[in-house]
Amino acid sequence: MAKVILERSICIGCGSCQALCPKYWEMVDDGKVNLLGSQKTGDEKYELEVTDLGCNQQATDACPVQCIHIEK
Repeated sequence: MAKVILERSICIGCGSCQALCPKYWEMVDDGKVNLLGSQKTGDEKYELEVTDLGCNQQATDACPVQCIHIEK
């Protein structure tokens, strides 16, 4: 099991995560991204447990502000 973590307050809305991994990421009206299916765990922090990282590693690697993290 791995955990995908989004620090939404850092997000600049570049859209690279959504372009690479639309199954898990979507841009919303405020110009930032949402991690689909995630739970809020703190102020602007969201987590999603996954059995297979799939394209989330590419989304993490492509993020220019490093607001996406993976814990294995």
